[in-house]
Parts: sequence; structure tokens; C-alpha cells
Amino acid sequence: MTRLVCALVATAVLTGISVRPASAIKQFQDEWMKIYVDDSSNKEFVEAAKEAKCFICHQGKKKSNHNPYGIHLVPLLTKKDKKDVEKITKAIKDVGAKHSDAKDKSSPTYDKIIAGGKLPGGTLEEAKKEPSKAAK
Repeated sequence: MTRLVCALVATAVLTGISVRPASAIKQFQDEWMKIYVDDSSNKEFVEAAKEAKCFICHQGKKKSNHNPYGIHLVPLLTKKDKKDVEKITKAIKDVGAKHSDAKDKSSPTYDKIIAGGKLPGGTLEEAKKEPSKAAK
């Protein structure tokens, strides 16, 4: 196990992986699941969210890439916030109230997208694709 951790750290250092705030923090995902998944009666949504895991906010292979939903969380949370459940919950709820298209006030909020049984950042297939250079 120690060798695996050392290998992963060495790989990260050698490849120059940069770390941005809100990069795949388990506590953020746990709180998101508590808010949106744990009490959901929509079995397909629950399965999709559990399968998506980090892809709820992230996009592509690099965890420094975020989908549209995750981009809204980045400025609200940092790695230092991982033990602040109240701040995490507030950030998630604040983003949930945002319109999915900031330029279109008639676009659904992320909460409405989730209530409709969809992942907030798009489908899992979309989230697994590398973002275009224009989106970075």
C-alpha cells in the first residue's frame, strides 16, 4: 500500500499535475450525496450519481478539469474546507440555486436538473470526455 501511494505521488510530481481548489475531495462528494442522493426515490438517478462519483463535478482525466456545475463550486470551496460540513453544504446549495446557463435566466437551476433525475454537469459519458481547449 505504501508503495502504491509513493508511486502515485511520484507520478503526480513527475507529470506536473497541478492542484486547484475543490479537486476531488471525498468530503465534498459525501455531502453532495447526502443532500441529493441519500433520500432520493429515483433509483436511476441514485445509480447514476453513485457511478459518476467525481464526475459529478469533474470532467475528463485530470481532476483539475471541472464540468459546468463543478466550475461554480471551485471558487466556493478549497481543500482546507473539507472538514467544514456547514460551508460545504452551503456551497452545494448555493450552486444548486444557480441557473445552468448563467446567460439564460430561463434555464433550469441545477437543483431542477437534479430533481429531474439528471446529473448537474451533464451525462456521465459527457463528463468522461476531455474538455475542449476553449472550455479550459
